[in-house]
Amino acid sequence: MAEMDIQEVLKHIPQRYPMLLIDRVTLCEPGKRVVALKNVSANEPYFQGHFPGRPIMPGVLILESMAQAAGVLVLSGTGLKPGSVYYYVGIDNARFKKPVVPGDQLEIEVVLERALKGIGKFSCTARVAGKVVAEAMILCSVRPDDA
Repeated sequence: MAEMDIQEVLKHIPQRYPMLLIDRVTLCEPGKRVVALKNVSANEPYFQGHFPGRPIMPGVLILESMAQAAGVLVLSGTGLKPGSVYYYVGIDNARFKKPVVPGDQLEIEVVLERALKGIGKFSCTARVAGKVVAEAMILCSVRPDDA
């Protein structure tokens, strides 16, 4: 699947507003790599308090967008039933190089480095206008939703 609009993204990950942090997938190579977009809008609920007069997207939400993109990557290429949940199990070497502000379009690239026993290790890069704003190595585990 080369591209996904928001409706297709919603079929692959369980997050919904206000925690849905992926608007579109521009490239998906199941089991290999995904490139996703997040349009950062001034009316996002976290900007009211982070920070008044100088809105900056919290780094933890940039990391969450990376995990959601990793979830799309894995859940789009497996036989797992819809509704499976992808959990963080680790974050290594997270670096934030430039603030992300309203009006930015965050491009998130996630590459599967290794998968072993239900845990994936992903190299993640977030860019705005082609410039790296954040990087991290994340570990996530997929579990079927037994609810």
